[in-house]
Amino acid sequence: MNYSKLILKPKKEESLMRFHPWVFSGAIASAEGVTDGDVVEIHSSDGAFLGVGHFQSATIMVRLLSFKPTIIDVAFWKDSFRRARQLRLLTGLASSPTSNTFRLIHGEGDGLPGLVIDIYGQTAIIQAHSIGMHRSRKDIAAALLEVLADSISRIYYKSEGTLPSRAGMTDENEYLYGSESADAHIALENGLQFRIDWLKGQKTGFFIDQRENRTLLERYAQGRDVLNMFCYTGGFSVYALRGGAATVHSVDSSAKAIALTNENVALNYPDDPRHQSFADDAFRFMETIDNRYDLIILDPPAFAKHKDALRNALQGYRKLNAIALSKIKSGGILFTFSCSQIVSKMDFRLTVFSAAAQTGRNVRILHQLTQPADHPINIYHPEGEYLKGLVLQVD
Repeated sequence: MNYSKLILKPKKEESLMRFHPWVFSGAIASAEGVTDGDVVEIHSSDGAFLGVGHFQSATIMVRLLSFKPTIIDVAFWKDSFRRARQLRLLTGLASSPTSNTFRLIHGEGDGLPGLVIDIYGQTAIIQAHSIGMHRSRKDIAAALLEVLADSISRIYYKSEGTLPSRAGMTDENEYLYGSESADAHIALENGLQFRIDWLKGQKTGFFIDQRENRTLLERYAQGRDVLNMFCYTGGFSVYALRGGAATVHSVDSSAKAIALTNENVALNYPDDPRHQSFADDAFRFMETIDNRYDLIILDPPAFAKHKDALRNALQGYRKLNAIALSKIKSGGILFTFSCSQIVSKMDFRLTVFSAAAQTGRNVRILHQLTQPADHPINIYHPEGEYLKGLVLQVD
């Protein structure tokens, strides 16, 4: 197949020679005659082939799918999915008897920028973050059915909130295969049940990336009074209850999130008097918690999605952590996270350091946390390390 060729400006091929999968608009000499979502070839100014990818008229103008001459068809998707599945089998995430929830495709980490596929039991959720992936959705679903024919019975496409308006979506989110089933929304993670709202929930319905960090929290929960801020689905709360927490309080500004948290707690620990939930503003609630909790989880939504918002985001993280560090009981444990891709691991650590210094308390780092193996980081794309976390002990 002959794809349109985009030529780079002189000396703009260095990042691609290092296998970075993005081509920025300023590196391209001309993009005339190319439509958003087209598969294009990238060539250097002297005509050398550099890669094949999806075009989009945006700051990131091309997302590379291959650094070799490749036809992007159903066979390409099948090969990519088989390799991704093999990695999840290698790590035990796709074959666990106690979990049927994992991420099959993690964008750049699996060599498919702009594509996320999450598996919840027998349901696959496809989410496109580029117009090219949106236009390829039917081929992607067909390939997925062949690769996972023995384990999925429905494929749901959910990308309305992740695509620019010019993507040309006329249909609402939809099932590309199979149909709605109420029972299908219950998924299993490490022996615990969770209701996954992929129809109306955030992202694909659940934050799979915190699975191992929830397991770690369970180890620290015994006998503690736990505060789970920004609880969303209540994942940390359910794990804390199983870990033997004395009390668990879940807080989120969204009433819908609180309802989902309550449902997930009830699925695993019905009528458990240890749990209470509160729909309230995080900063307002935390101002009232003087010396009440000895295990606090801060897992806020991304405070910054663009570099222009970085300074304000760091100020937000500093303020949030300073409140928690000043009000946690002596000997308490703080799990604190940032999921903002533009906030580096060092930026986050320095911000938490600043918050600790502001309180004057003795603080020690027990663990440095990141995303799990089904959210792999492409070594040539360090921006993929979006999840940062620290576990702190506070005297």
